[in-house]
Amino acid sequence: METVEKYGADGYVKSMTKGVSEKERNELANKFGDKIGDKEFIIIVGIYTEQEKIERDKEINSQPVASKSVAQNDEKEYILNVNDRATDFTLKLIDGKQIKLSDLKGKVVLVNFWATWCAPCLMEFYDIPSKIIEPFKKDDFVFLAISSGETQEKVLNKVTKLRKDGINFNYGVDSDKKIWNNYATASIPKNFLIDQNGVIKYVATGNAPDNLDIIAAEIKKLLAK
Repeated sequence: METVEKYGADGYVKSMTKGVSEKERNELANKFGDKIGDKEFIIIVGIYTEQEKIERDKEINSQPVASKSVAQNDEKEYILNVNDRATDFTLKLIDGKQIKLSDLKGKVVLVNFWATWCAPCLMEFYDIPSKIIEPFKKDDFVFLAISSGETQEKVLNKVTKLRKDGINFNYGVDSDKKIWNNYATASIPKNFLIDQNGVIKYVATGNAPDNLDIIAAEIKKLLAK
């Protein structure tokens, strides 16, 4: 990390991505072996070559100040958005039980889409007990962690390890992505906060540093109504 920070301070970091796809992870493991460490927590850092940095600096310095903002990603990430009614679903939990979203009417529900290969998802999980579960354990609040596109066996193996670390909540499996396909596209983790009437009130993608704090604040607002 010291090397990465030095590259960043000198303006050589082109990009930094937390986590990779399962295919990319396996390709890196085959290429670098144990050098990549824990295969679930991979950060890809893109570095400018000397020539690329020179050309980039010239381009930036030649632009008017007003045009130097970072381009926003306009890819459609959500099928359902804020103020949409949440599509009903029946979620099969790891322990065999089932939860139907419509049966949770009257409660605030946070739906989290994740996968066992997703490093940002797992990083987020380690903060969820303290920031989301514990503060609202006595309230009408339900957290549903839905693994998207993976077999129950694969999810169960990961959940067993997570529970040993105290990461224990409602884990469900959406192997055929039937639930996911009604809610979103593109990247994970994704969170959908649903109010007591089944209406989506907040959505978020990724695991930004303050993401769970914002979600917790939104949950508190809904519970106060």
